Amino acid sequence: QVQLVESGGGLVQAGGSLSVSCAASGRTLSVYYIGWFRQAPGKEREFVAAISWTGGSTYYADSVKGRFTISRDNAKNTWYLQMNSLKPEDTAVYYCAADGSPIFSRIGRRYDYWGQGTQVTVSS
Repeated sequence: QVQLVESGGGLVQAGGSLSVSCAASGRTLSVYYIGWFRQAPGKEREFVAAISWTGGSTYYADSVKGRFTISRDNAKNTWYLQMNSLKPEDTAVYYCAADGSPIFSRIGRRYDYWGQGTQVTVSS
């Protein structure tokens, strides 16, 4: 089992920045990718970004490319999503997820473990 705990969400004005974190524990050696997903009210969950366990590969949704950066701290087993130039449409609950497959996927159901989510609200 892998446990994931997100933190760092909050309220920010449009154009501002916010960082969310995901701390992993448990059988983390079984993880190949950490992904960030989000779900806004009334909308389906969508892929935001992902990073390989080694940190050598990163992936972004087109909607956040150039504004969001995913990174990791090996020593802390913690992943970060730095969000800049935030827009009201970025408002959602953000979830981190761990994938035990060595093949990268943007599909949420492919991920094996999920955190509880953290709310990010961007006001206009």
